Amino acid sequence: MTSIKAIALDDEPPALKVLASLCSTVDRIELLKTFTRPSEAHEYLKNNPVDLLFLDINMPSITGIEFFNSIQQPILLIFTTAFSEYALEGFNLQAIDYLLKPITPERFRQACEKAILYFENIHKKELLPNFINIRADYALHKIATNEIWFVEALDDYIKIHYGQPKPIVARMTLKTILQKLPPEQFVRIHKSYIVAFNKITHIRNRVAYLEEFKIPIGQTYEKELFNKLRT
Repeated sequence: MTSIKAIALDDEPPALKVLASLCSTVDRIELLKTFTRPSEAHEYLKNNPVDLLFLDINMPSITGIEFFNSIQQPILLIFTTAFSEYALEGFNLQAIDYLLKPITPERFRQACEKAILYFENIHKKELLPNFINIRADYALHKIATNEIWFVEALDDYIKIHYGQPKPIVARMTLKTILQKLPPEQFVRIHKSYIVAFNKITHIRNRVAYLEEFKIPIGQTYEKELFNKLRT
């Protein structure tokens, strides 16, 4: 099995020692180097292929968010920080996970398992999509779940917005369609909306943005949404 090549950037050497120790307990993660200076990490990334970056957010010369935005190559990201208030920015950057210091071995392993799963999915030569069958307009529609953007409730009906110009309208409840959808791909964020995780580009002021679509986040579902994003 292919190992995941990783580096870590943190301005505190003790924190890097902890990360190195934790990485040594995960078989698939190969920690190549650690850095206390962003400039050195940046230079290393220019010349070396890296799959995963463990990144502190609160550094004196540059924030982890600014550093990540300056990277040219695609790379998986796990934030490591002592400050929980940066969690939303971490999500907006599509970080794999957000680890709060002090990092426990259990929590670290959870984050690495998510990174490994994501790494495997993007490196599969052929990833077969899941499908759901929906009856609508006197026909049976086979829809790939990875094409669905969001599902909207309309009284006794639902409207499925997916990779077609016209959404499908079916007589069904949100609760029923949610049971059909893969739980790792979809989440209910409002009494009237289910959305696909990977279609969310960012979240601001209780609104989830899916390119041109703006989906409200209900107060009842907000806590569950962010808990799910951090697990």
